[in-house]
Amino acid sequence: MEYRLKLPVSEKDILKIKAGDIIYIDGLVVTARDEAHKKAIELYDAGHELPVNFSEVAVFHCGPIIKRNEEWEIIAAGPTTSSRMEIFEYDFIKRFRTRIIIGKGGMGKRTTEACKEFKAVYAAFTGGAGVLAANAIKRVRDVFWLEELGMPEALWVFEVENFGPLTVTIDSHGRNLTEEVKERARKNAEKITF
Repeated sequence: MEYRLKLPVSEKDILKIKAGDIIYIDGLVVTARDEAHKKAIELYDAGHELPVNFSEVAVFHCGPIIKRNEEWEIIAAGPTTSSRMEIFEYDFIKRFRTRIIIGKGGMGKRTTEACKEFKAVYAAFTGGAGVLAANAIKRVRDVFWLEELGMPEALWVFEVENFGPLTVTIDSHGRNLTEEVKERARKNAEKITF
């Protein structure tokens, strides 16, 4: 199935989506890599207000390349490897109830648990397609933590239209296509080597 979603999305919308479905999104997407995940969780746990309501946006594992002219100009905004965020993602989804996580390369069991428990999905954006992503970004609405974390780690708030195609690899029902492929590959390798 293919879905076109307007952010923020409801739990009902997320429950319809299954692993293997394709989604496109309109609304606000916020970039967050390792340092941003860590900082957001630490601030939340310390009782500080965060600059973004993560429950109303999609979180994109991305270190964009952006140039400042009169306004911010997005050069490329391709996904970064999501497995680096695996150590943070369960806690992030639990605290902020983010419903859509976007990245590259899949995520593991803890993220799958979080998606099932808190009704979220993980969707893969094609690696190497940073210009395609940039074309769907209509403007930079804001940026936070730029001075402290630097361009790739900052929270960039993008307004997007028709952002995708995104392939859902983890759904809210506990299915993880990446883990399924790894398991099939492991079983095939065992047949070959023994």
